[in-house]
Amino acid sequence: MAQKPSASTLRDPQLTYQSYRPKPTDRILSRATYHQKLYGFWLGQCIANWTGLVTEMDKIGNIGEIKTGPFYTRADWGKADQPNIWDKTTVSKWSPTLDFVLEKEGGLWGADDDTDIEYIYQALLYGNKTSVLSGPQIREGWLKHIKAEEENFLWVSNQKALDLMRTGLVPPATSDPANNPEYDMIDAQLTTEIFGFFAPTRPDVALKMAQLPIQTTARENAQWISEFYVIMYSLASAADPKKSSKENLQWMADEARKHLPQNSYSAKMYDFVKSRYQAGIPWEQTRDEVYQRYQVEQADGYTMTSQNRYCNACFAAGINFASSIISLLYGEGDLKETIKIGALAGWDSDNPTATWGGLLGFMLGKEGVEKAFGRKFANQFNIHRTRVGFPNNGIDTFENMAKIGVFIVDRAVQEEMGGGVDLKKNRWYIPR
Repeated sequence: MAQKPSASTLRDPQLTYQSYRPKPTDRILSRATYHQKLYGFWLGQCIANWTGLVTEMDKIGNIGEIKTGPFYTRADWGKADQPNIWDKTTVSKWSPTLDFVLEKEGGLWGADDDTDIEYIYQALLYGNKTSVLSGPQIREGWLKHIKAEEENFLWVSNQKALDLMRTGLVPPATSDPANNPEYDMIDAQLTTEIFGFFAPTRPDVALKMAQLPIQTTARENAQWISEFYVIMYSLASAADPKKSSKENLQWMADEARKHLPQNSYSAKMYDFVKSRYQAGIPWEQTRDEVYQRYQVEQADGYTMTSQNRYCNACFAAGINFASSIISLLYGEGDLKETIKIGALAGWDSDNPTATWGGLLGFMLGKEGVEKAFGRKFANQFNIHRTRVGFPNNGIDTFENMAKIGVFIVDRAVQEEMGGGVDLKKNRWYIPR
């Protein structure tokens, strides 16, 4: 069993720790506890990611050439998986039934596009000894760790951004609508949430750190939605321990909602889903109404259907954001229930599940995730399933990944927040 790290094991050899006199108003966070929370993030995200992959693109609606029949409902959980839009005769190779995909102790979690770009960004922050990546640093990291040829596990805006980088473009030019017509797709939503954890309780700093990574692939609503997730991830460290997970998540989401431009379709999607949740409408009905409102009627300025994109823009930022808010609100802070709803809700279902699995995994911590499932899990992670160029043939552990995350926070607390790191008491002092 992995031991909780001591203060001596959580000292970044690359950082000069400065003396700091705490202020009475500073927030105090335990670095050891944070290490366990970051472990819970990676574990929860992997469980949710792989569970969501079972239903990925099984259900996208019935508009255009691709029709997938009625959406899943709660009653389908535990039943046979149905084929997705790419292979209409074969069920998921990850699970023949709609169920959790879990890696037992001694096993190896595989990287996927919901985890691997975040892994790259964490490695780039630490390797470059910075809290704010530059465009050239991002480009260099992408070209080093992402294969140009298939299968490279990139799609839509991520793939276009890589293509542009290979021609010499540097972020944020890689998401400029003049260069990248896929700028309003889902990609940044699943690659940048982790920046919220690098600036605990400080969304302002988190957004600064995440801005260029987000603008590597996203603009407008896709950017604002990605920032919504970053804000929620940052606020997770400011959750009130006296309140329930449901109450804290609602507060975090409402705070992040304030960041969405009032007239944007992303803001209106959030408000619509929340109104249906508050009215006591079952989540399946809310999901069906989201489909009708946004993909059939194209309400609130969401005009993807009229653009005649492949699979009716099933990869778009908007429809998947609306779906993610359904699983967030109706899951009410329950990790397993949130993943279930996310997996059954439809569209690019591994992405919302991974986002909320990571957030709830962080809030629960390693032991909380294990308790939720009543079992232990594998702690190893294979980044080379999807990416290249990492040490140890791509095999890492959640313990080490969480440790690097703590070191990144150390630097951000000192250099971006003007706070301090107390190695003796193993804590951060973060100015409000």
